[in-house]
Amino acid sequence: MAFKKKNAAAEGEEKVETPEMTPEEEAVEETPAQEAAEAVQEADPLKAAQAQAEEYLNMAQRVQADFENYRRRTKATRAEAFEEGAREVIKQLLPVVDNLERAIAQETTDEAMATGVKMVYRQLMDTLEKRGVTVIDRAGEKFDPNLENAVMQGTSDEGEPGCVCAVLQKGYKLGETVIRHAMVKVVAE
Repeated sequence: MAFKKKNAAAEGEEKVETPEMTPEEEAVEETPAQEAAEAVQEADPLKAAQAQAEEYLNMAQRVQADFENYRRRTKATRAEAFEEGAREVIKQLLPVVDNLERAIAQETTDEAMATGVKMVYRQLMDTLEKRGVTVIDRAGEKFDPNLENAVMQGTSDEGEPGCVCAVLQKGYKLGETVIRHAMVKVVAE
């Protein structure tokens, strides 16, 4: 192995000799782990095979654990995407619910029509309830900005200060997530 002197004058340091390897020496040099594995293999082929089998088993177990983690992550991502899609569909159905409520509130002489609209409304509400949607209708309760938007201010003769005196538009929740805040009238404090 030949030694090469480092140019210390250019760098302002002491001269240090570092070994320089020839291309033949670089090709032949092995890592200590490779040398140890070859020594074990030459000494006892059975031990070498067992070590290699153990290495492959560890590798397979790591791959299997990685795959299980991947499956769990994708399952959670799919469930989250499904819930987000459900919230969006429900959000788009809420104006239909509002219009059905307005239609029911109108007086009509056509009882068959009124009965049909009520049946459609009840069926839609049952479907939303089965999906876990609940109505936010807190008239008479303390105003909660997490559930309601105050759009009007009421007078003290309409109720307790800081309480909801009228619900102008119902709000809806899916589980604990608010899909649409209720629009309410709140008594001034």
